[in-house]
Amino acid sequence: MSLVSQIILNADNELRYPTIGELQSINNYLKTGEIRICISIKIRDKEKEIIQQASKSIFQIHPEYIAPGGNAEGSRKRSLCLRDYGWYLRLVTYGVLTGDKNSIEKIGLIGVREMYSSLGVPIIGMIDAINCLKKATIKTLQEDEVVIIEPYFNFIIQGMS
Repeated sequence: MSLVSQIILNADNELRYPTIGELQSINNYLKTGEIRICISIKIRDKEKEIIQQASKSIFQIHPEYIAPGGNAEGSRKRSLCLRDYGWYLRLVTYGVLTGDKNSIEKIGLIGVREMYSSLGVPIIGMIDAINCLKKATIKTLQEDEVVIIEPYFNFIIQGMS
């Protein structure tokens, strides 16, 4: 749900008009609309490059993941890890576009710890992987774009912690 939709629903549920603060939030969100779209386009266009850089970084931090018996051993398991990278990258863009973290929480964080635990994936490795994804993404963006996108990565990292 977008920031605008959330504010309207909250106001309607409380039978009131949006507050000055809520209207200012909508105004700020609308002012950054073009930047949010540019961020989404850049990430879409550079997804493979970002994922490649992030995967190189995570396997330097955790070489045991690609070693025999590791969670990302072999091309099949490694491709599954990289698929998750793309999924989390898309989740971040959904947050950026909507200006809201609820979609990230609903789609990507509820039950994530249990899922990775049941699959035998170390959660610290996923947190490190999202950090690597964040760093690789930030390298492709301008400073004003980083300010917008960083909180969404941080939200995922905190949700996994």
